[in-house]
Amino acid sequence: MTISVTFCGAAGGVTGSCYLIQSDTGNFLVDCGMFQGSKTVRELNYNPFPFDVGRISAVLLTHAHIDHTGLVPKLVKAGYGGPVYATEPTCDLLTYMLPDSGYIQESEVERLNRRNARRGRPEVTPIYTREDAENTLLQLKKVEYHHWINVFDGVRARFWDAGHLLGSASIEIEVDDAAQQGKPTRLLFSGDVGTGEAVFNAAPEAPKDIDYLFVETTYGDRIRRDIDDEERRALLATEVREALKAGGNLVIPSFAVARTQELLVDLAHLFNRGELPPANVFVDSPLAQRATDVFARHLDRHDAQALAHPKFHMVPDVQASKQLAQVSSGAIIISASGMCDAGRIRHHLKNNLWKSNSTVLLVGFQAAGSFGRVLQRGAKHVRIHGEEIEVRARIRTLDVYSGHADQDMLLRWTQDRLPVSHRIFLTHGEEGARAAFREVLIGQGIDAKLIAMPMLDDTVTLVKGKTKPEALQARLSGEELSREDWHNLYAQTVTSLSEKLRSLKTAGERQELLEKVLRNIGPV
Repeated sequence: MTISVTFCGAAGGVTGSCYLIQSDTGNFLVDCGMFQGSKTVRELNYNPFPFDVGRISAVLLTHAHIDHTGLVPKLVKAGYGGPVYATEPTCDLLTYMLPDSGYIQESEVERLNRRNARRGRPEVTPIYTREDAENTLLQLKKVEYHHWINVFDGVRARFWDAGHLLGSASIEIEVDDAAQQGKPTRLLFSGDVGTGEAVFNAAPEAPKDIDYLFVETTYGDRIRRDIDDEERRALLATEVREALKAGGNLVIPSFAVARTQELLVDLAHLFNRGELPPANVFVDSPLAQRATDVFARHLDRHDAQALAHPKFHMVPDVQASKQLAQVSSGAIIISASGMCDAGRIRHHLKNNLWKSNSTVLLVGFQAAGSFGRVLQRGAKHVRIHGEEIEVRARIRTLDVYSGHADQDMLLRWTQDRLPVSHRIFLTHGEEGARAAFREVLIGQGIDAKLIAMPMLDDTVTLVKGKTKPEALQARLSGEELSREDWHNLYAQTVTSLSEKLRSLKTAGERQELLEKVLRNIGPV
């Protein structure tokens, strides 16, 4: 028996989670996520899969977030017709999330093609459409926590609550190997490990005594202060009060699923106790609205009632979303996407970033190269939909809503899985985060030889047999996955040049600067 794992995503970066497991009896995927971040990274979504789709027999999903599930419709569009296993809440969320993802891609491509037509560039096509995503939903198969399922001959899986998101799971897998005298090879994929302190989620759980452990390291280099519900709400209240006091709108880019619902529950508590002025909260994300309905079905009565607070207004359509541009002050606008890379949030940023009395509050992880990371790093000028915007708004970060375990929590979770007999693979983290967590593990007495940090498209043979696993050529390096790319630098260069030109006093000085730039560039 040969068993191998190929890291087709989230290896050297935090998005595009996808593991290809190859065995003598069949191949399957754990997650099939969309890449997010810089344009160089996002272009991977448009390229062909690095494996033969026709040889995939099953897909197992850890949770509903798009960086773990967003390319499943592309897989189905490419010919995959097998089962997609996930917990019931994950399936419920995907019923809305995947079609929404297809719709966003259609909308973004339509806008891009209008610009390309004016520029004389060829049209592009979306990765998949809303219809493709809806067809994918027919292949979802619901599983229960703690119950073994037969994936196919010789492979079974069991889902454990990862505490990260409604329905999130760590997935335990056993692959039969006759050479081990009836003892299966045991793999455990952490998925995204929760904090145990989130608004809706229980503490993460999983089995121990594993052969191969795959651990996410999103916050492998950070230790957050432990806070309870009241402290978290007090911090949010301070940010909201300061934003409203400034006189403008408060714009919150938020992941539509989980983060938006967590914010709404906390805002409801603060409104009910009179700790916030009576501001209107606009939730401008069709997906967030549908996800809120799913959460309400799975939560207790108290939290479900909080999600329906009278101060919360669901923005019903595009026209109503556009009308929010007429609201100049006193509104709290929550909109997706959480990293500011797509969706309606771009319009709200375009309408508010240039106003000195407005506030943008970042409440989630911002991947390298994402628009949110650019704002977080203090950019003075940005480009949205091809238009240059001066950043005058207050840019704030509130890092108390993360659904990811920090370094201490990851360490405890990993230690609870011991003993790990063969190898611990650190994944789903930028290079600095992975390296820091590796040193922490070594400092706790785990043998350095036991720890591996695979890169994108690396293939590792776990059990050697007669067959040789398919090896892939790396599509991007770790450096390319974890940094801003030339597209980011281009945007920064254009806006910096524009700012410099405005600072010069005479037309002659501006002429001289532009001539100098053109001389340095050389003939085209």
